[in-house]
Amino acid sequence: MAELTEAFRSALGLIVGLDPDLLEIVSLSLRVSLVALVPSMLLGIPLGATVAIARFPGRGFAVVLLNLGMALPPVVIGLLVYLLLSRSGPLGDLSLLFTPGALVVGQTVLVTPLVAALSRQVFEDHWTEYEETLRSLGARGARAVATLIFEARHSLLTVLLAGFGRAITEVGVAIIVGGNINHLTRIMTTAIALETSRGDLPLALGLGVILLALSLGVNVLALAAQQAVRRAEA
Repeated sequence: MAELTEAFRSALGLIVGLDPDLLEIVSLSLRVSLVALVPSMLLGIPLGATVAIARFPGRGFAVVLLNLGMALPPVVIGLLVYLLLSRSGPLGDLSLLFTPGALVVGQTVLVTPLVAALSRQVFEDHWTEYEETLRSLGARGARAVATLIFEARHSLLTVLLAGFGRAITEVGVAIIVGGNINHLTRIMTTAIALETSRGDLPLALGLGVILLALSLGVNVLALAAQQAVRRAEA
């Protein structure tokens, strides 16, 4: 018990003292997850809107695929991205494997189905409410989607926060495509796993505290966004 107490004390010392190694790992984690969220948003939201609004053969199967992508194990996605970025893969010439770029690609592939699936449900709910009005005003296609995005902006913020939460807490993809290389691709989740196995509990606990704080912050923001939606609808 004394050792655990001392480890927590040392972990807080690392945080308060702004330990360079800890800051480097946290900074890379935030950069990778935030950068990955941009293409996930640009791809996932239009895809979710299209599946929600359009009526086409096989739409039900498309919904199933979106939900399946959201439930795929991260290690499977990591394996697929590894094959894609490996030297013998179609994107091997880019030399992205075991670089921060590979982490961004991996997290993008991981988060995009989640954003698409959640945003599809948001758009379906709003389309049910606004379809008649939009059709009467002649709003179709991209114009209708743009209107729905504006009306659903608070709900979509919750979707993006959920995507960021999944990206920042992910470990399987990062280990496979990033390699957990010190000062290059080591992010919070992979560093926690490594430092725990090495017995360096202060650094692992320090990173764990920060990761928990970020997760709590994301949930608080998501709750605030949901409350904003309720107030707007009241």
